[in-house]
Amino acid sequence: MAAISVSRRVVNKVFAVETPEGAGALVRRSIGNMKLRNVTPFLMLDHFHVSKGAGFPDHPHRGQATVTYMLEGSSAHEDSAGHKGVIKTGGVQWMCAELSSSVIHAEMPVHAPGHPDPRGLQLWVDLPKKYKMVEPTYQELDSNQIPEAFPHGTDGGVKVRVISGVSHGVESPVRPLGGCWYFHMVFSKKSTIFQDLPAGWTAFIYLWKGSLIVGEDTLAHETFNTLVLSADAGETGVKLTAVEDGTEFVLAAAEPLDQTIVQYGPFVMTTKEEIQKTLIDYQLGQNGFEKAHKWQSEIGNR
Repeated sequence: MAAISVSRRVVNKVFAVETPEGAGALVRRSIGNMKLRNVTPFLMLDHFHVSKGAGFPDHPHRGQATVTYMLEGSSAHEDSAGHKGVIKTGGVQWMCAELSSSVIHAEMPVHAPGHPDPRGLQLWVDLPKKYKMVEPTYQELDSNQIPEAFPHGTDGGVKVRVISGVSHGVESPVRPLGGCWYFHMVFSKKSTIFQDLPAGWTAFIYLWKGSLIVGEDTLAHETFNTLVLSADAGETGVKLTAVEDGTEFVLAAAEPLDQTIVQYGPFVMTTKEEIQKTLIDYQLGQNGFEKAHKWQSEIGNR
């Protein structure tokens, strides 16, 4: 007997207003703004647009995973641990900056004649306390390395880019600490699919093209809205109906963390004492921040 699919529903909706961030970049921040703080374990979601001369020069990280997914153009990255590269259209970088080896990091646009300005999404995910002491990790996939699922077949008009997790039998090679499913859903034409999600996990949708009906609702949600989903007992996933051709959005889900969030800018810990220690470490250049006041990125100082 087939399992019954029971859809989640929208329990909160927040419009992401475009605001300046970094050095001249523009972002639409949904999770992390005053109306939607710390949807555990999700800390921040920025939809960014980086024009020529703008970017995110040298800055520290500690205690969270930062996931950068490029929608258009390319973005160069470089950090104090010697890791550098370029994330191109459709590629992802999943970086965990943990306590023992915190990093200074820079993210700057790559501009070339005839190529679009870099646009993408950066998601911050809190790490379980037990993982805040492990070494930094990087998982990077180019566009052609991200597996894709086609719920209605390759000509069915729906494509799921499986950045992490499992969709319609297709699994990503990315293994986030703590567990997180992250999908880029592309509906080239009007259609409906059901995406299974782990029971009880926090889940949200961010929509930037077209319009979308969630669950059994009749209301279509418009672009640049973040939709927080219910997580009730018995719900097995989410029913997604694109009511416009060309609808695109991300769907993310992760296990909520039973721990306090204490955040000071790019530092995310579980107590005020840990934040104070992080600030001292950063000021004194110790415990992972040894290069904080000596290292300068090449890309952030051109």
